[in-house]
Amino acid sequence: MIKKSLSRLATLFLYLISLLPFWFLYFISDILFVIFYYITGYRRKVVEENLRNSFPEKSEAERKQIEKKYFKYLADLVVETIKLISISEKEAKRRMFTVNPELMDHYFSQGKSILGATSHYGNWEMAALRFGLLTDKKRLIVYKPLSNAIFDDFFNKTRSRFGTTMISMKLALRKMIEYKNELTFSIFAADQTPVRTDDNYFTTFLHQPTAVFMGIEKLAQVGDAVVVFYRIDVIKRGYYAGTIVPLTETPKQTKPFEITESHVKYLESMIQAKPEYWLWSHRRWKIKPPLVH
Repeated sequence: MIKKSLSRLATLFLYLISLLPFWFLYFISDILFVIFYYITGYRRKVVEENLRNSFPEKSEAERKQIEKKYFKYLADLVVETIKLISISEKEAKRRMFTVNPELMDHYFSQGKSILGATSHYGNWEMAALRFGLLTDKKRLIVYKPLSNAIFDDFFNKTRSRFGTTMISMKLALRKMIEYKNELTFSIFAADQTPVRTDDNYFTTFLHQPTAVFMGIEKLAQVGDAVVVFYRIDVIKRGYYAGTIVPLTETPKQTKPFEITESHVKYLESMIQAKPEYWLWSHRRWKIKPPLVH
């Protein structure tokens, strides 16, 4: 009961903070950066290890520069995500521009649904909120629920404010079948760590054996949906561009793992170009490949 009350107070506090103007939130972000990076050292060991393993070709000084830029951006990401709780449609559209929305109409006019891989790169929470304003067709986001039910409900209500339907990962297939007669645009965070199983698919991602979520490939082939990558680019502080990048228009004609490899390699190229905008403080490589005897 006490935990629930504290969680509700925390969500009220976040809402009140979200009412502050961006310029003041970025002042808070500058303070958060100092706290994260210099005072608490928040997950710095995790970030250092991830960067070292992902960029063995870079010098320690180069990796340290990426690390510092990452924590600077992470602080911005925190305050921007809080701002999304109360941001208006007009401001959301101004803050995140969609480069090629006409591509959705092109596929929908052919009677094809769209499956989009995306990642924890740039402000994915702003992209999730903005996704609700992309089209009048059904918009679905497949997500991994938080352990705290109150926060999970609170953030899902924020993400779905502009009409997006949130779907738990374990219900994804059931919902896709339910909506099979409708045109839909579904988004998956493809860089999430999958559930640990004996048959996890592993690929090489950023120089490391990496377990990969196979849901996009399986659902694309079941529904014969076009597969795209929903790319998020940071234009400047607080401003983003979303681009729909086609990966395959004929999923049933692809080879096993071809779709999965395509979105993994695309994300890898984005990270290698501008690494500071990916979520380095996440323990992405918890699942290890089985030992070969």
